[in-house]
Amino acid sequence: MGTITVNNVGKAYKQYKTRWSRLAEWVLPGKRKYHDLKWVLQDINFTVGAGEAVGIIGINGAGKSTLLKMITGTTQPTTGSINIAGRVAALLELGIGFHPDFTGRQNVYMAGQLIGYSVEEISSLMPAIEAFAEIGDYIDMPVRVYSSGMQMRLAFSVATAKRPDVLIIDEALSVGDSYFQHKSFDRIREFNGQGTTLLIVSHDKTAIQSICDRAILLNAGRMVMEGEPEAVMDYYNALLADKGDNKVKVEQKVQEDGKVQTISGSGEVTVTDIRLINEEDQPVEVIDVGQNVTLRVTVTVHESVSKLVMGYGIKDRLGQVMYGTNTYHTKQVVENLKTGERYVFNIKFPANLGPGTYSVQTALTSTDTHLEKNYEWRDLALIFNVVNMSKVFFVGTSWIEPEIEVVN
Repeated sequence: MGTITVNNVGKAYKQYKTRWSRLAEWVLPGKRKYHDLKWVLQDINFTVGAGEAVGIIGINGAGKSTLLKMITGTTQPTTGSINIAGRVAALLELGIGFHPDFTGRQNVYMAGQLIGYSVEEISSLMPAIEAFAEIGDYIDMPVRVYSSGMQMRLAFSVATAKRPDVLIIDEALSVGDSYFQHKSFDRIREFNGQGTTLLIVSHDKTAIQSICDRAILLNAGRMVMEGEPEAVMDYYNALLADKGDNKVKVEQKVQEDGKVQTISGSGEVTVTDIRLINEEDQPVEVIDVGQNVTLRVTVTVHESVSKLVMGYGIKDRLGQVMYGTNTYHTKQVVENLKTGERYVFNIKFPANLGPGTYSVQTALTSTDTHLEKNYEWRDLALIFNVVNMSKVFFVGTSWIEPEIEVVN
């Protein structure tokens, strides 16, 4: 079984003020340093247990890819240590190790030997690699004629030809068609279910939340949060809107059920009441599949603003958005709001959701996203349950009433 232990890891690169400084440091006597250290990662500590799936997220430049390169041994840490137990398969940079002038088949043999397969093993695995990659006759053509998606197909097929103890994946899977992405993630889930330890870097919120047991958020080269994927992704979402404005605050609260609620924003407008209402105008926490309900959101203006967009999303228990929209897209932007005013948004809809627990997130912004002006973003603003009391049995996250015709 594979494990990964990262202990007090840091990575720094030398920066020389002039092109002669590097030479001077090499040839001049004494211990004088002619460089400064540029730290890209500092104080990184975490452990991935056997069979666990952990996701690493963060904005571009946060240090995610550098961390994975150190974990796989492509580069060495400046401080700290990394220990991996078990056979490792890594898919970092797209087609790494592929020679453009060799055919796909020849590259499979070279890449397979780099992973640790013998020539005999690669030959026995070749039919399965070809079948999974689905690139047809291109397997015997030079890699230079491949599209990026074809390179990813072949690289992933080689890296996962045998179930590894540890599987490490960077953003490479974001390349290519959606069909192969689904196919790849199905294999990843299968391996993880069989005991493979998984470390994945992705901006794909759905992938992180559906596959991973934990998530780690990197920002400016440091770990800023580690925990349940939904809570970490909510915090990451809040950080995206933080542009150094001192008015913007990010707060997290642990709820009674143990879930972490994230609230962020500058506070000019906030949600002061939210409830789910049935057709008798009564608040409800449990509703039937397909029941007509109203989401009533009351907001209060604490400081005059020129525009207000109210958005909401309904998320399942894993934090994946089932449906969401806002009043920018419905052309109902409120303008010239004054201090002390209250607005009530009544959102009527049939709850065509599968049985389960759902949450509502709300967003109060100035435009169609929270990236320009985020007055308040509130996750887990409301929790409700859907049960099937009146429909035929079905599975899934959505109620899509069928008409089934049987013809003999």
